[in-house]
Amino acid sequence: MKPPARPRVARGLIEEADALSAELYYDRGNHHEFVSLVKDLARPGEITQSQAFDFEFTHVEKPYESYTGQNVKLRYFLRATISRRLNDVVKEMDIVVHTLSTYPELNSSIKMEVGIEDCLHIEFEYNKSKYHLKDVIVGKIYFLLVRIKIKHMEIDIIKRETTGTGPNVYHENDTIAKYEIMDGAPVRGESIPIRLFLAGYELTPTMRDINKKFSVRYYLNLVLIDEEERRYFKQQEVVLWRKGDIVRKSMSHQAAIASQRFEGTTSLGEVRTPSQLSDNNCRQ
Repeated sequence: MKPPARPRVARGLIEEADALSAELYYDRGNHHEFVSLVKDLARPGEITQSQAFDFEFTHVEKPYESYTGQNVKLRYFLRATISRRLNDVVKEMDIVVHTLSTYPELNSSIKMEVGIEDCLHIEFEYNKSKYHLKDVIVGKIYFLLVRIKIKHMEIDIIKRETTGTGPNVYHENDTIAKYEIMDGAPVRGESIPIRLFLAGYELTPTMRDINKKFSVRYYLNLVLIDEEERRYFKQQEVVLWRKGDIVRKSMSHQAAIASQRFEGTTSLGEVRTPSQLSDNNCRQ
C-alpha cells in the first residue's frame, strides 16, 4: 500500500492586515479605507499542519469611534489572508473602538424663546450644551403666554445621520427617546421641570464630518400638541461625548505614594507592604 498523501492546506504568502473602513449602504460596492497596515507572516510554501503566527501592530491610529448606523458603518478589523494559486483564504475579525473624552472646558447653558404671536410664548432652558453618554439633562420650561389649549408636551432625542457630499447628501432622522413632560393644559406663569437620564438609551458620541463621508448629530426636540392635534416644536442641537469609566493614575505616581507610606508604621506598630497600603487607601 502507498502511504497516504501529505495534506496540502495552503500554498502561498500569509498576510495579516489591520484596517479602518467606512461602508456607505447606498454605495455598497465601495468601501472607503482610512487606515490600512499590512504585515507578511510567512514566506511562500506549504502548510502541512496547524501553525501559529505571532503578529503585532504598534502605534496604530484610531482617530474615530466604531459606529453602525442606518446608512453607514465604520469598522476596525483584522484580516488574515492566505494567498493561493486559485483563490485566497480570507478571515476577518472586527474590533470595537471607543474614543474617550475629557470634560469640555466650555459648557454653557441653552436658553431659547419660542412662540406664536398673541397665542403662545414660552422660554426653555437646558443646564448644559454638552453631555456625556451617562449624563442627566436638567432644564425648565416657562409659560409666559398661553392662549391655546395645550394638552400634551414631550421632549424627544433625535439622532440625525448625514451621509454623502454635495448633491448626494442624505439625511436620516431616528427618534431615540420620547419623554413626556406634561399632560394637561398649562397656565400663564407656570414652570415645568425637565430631568432626562441618558443612561437608559443607546447613544453614541457626536461625530462631525468623519473623513468627509458622514456625520452623526443629536437634537433635543421640544414638542407641544394642542387639543386639535396641531404640533408645535423647537429643535436644539446638543453635543454628546463618551466619558472614561475609570480614571487611572500613572503607575509611577502610585508607586511613589506607596513608598512614602511604607516608611511609616501603623498605630499598632505593624509595618505594611506598599500593596497593602494601596489596597487600604482604595477602600477608604
